[in-house]
Amino acid sequence: MSLNFIQADNVPKAIGPYSQAVQTGNMIFTSGQIALKPNGEFLDNTDVEIQAEQVLTNLKNLLEAGGSSLDRVVKTTMFLVNMDDFSKANSIYAKYFGDHKPARSTIGVKVLPRNALIEIEAIAKI
Repeated sequence: MSLNFIQADNVPKAIGPYSQAVQTGNMIFTSGQIALKPNGEFLDNTDVEIQAEQVLTNLKNLLEAGGSSLDRVVKTTMFLVNMDDFSKANSIYAKYFGDHKPARSTIGVKVLPRNALIEIEAIAKI
């Protein structure tokens, strides 16, 4: 099975030795997205809702670059530094996914890259 490594210009470049996303067959697997703007600038804000907006915009743009979309996501994983932010992050997540409700895990973590408050990765059909 072949792999197609996806590189989207309107999504921040990978900040390590990994791909933004990988497509194999009719599936796309994204790397986790944090609150980086496409130019690589970190959205240094202590508001999880503002960071979640940037994260989900990045995820949407990345999926579209790979021939998919948020309404074709089958599974997400959301990482939160503070589980007290769950309801705030969840409200932004619901805004982006609407009636589409992919399977999801939410995991509390001690720290994320660049001291982000939230990170989300996705698996989607193409």
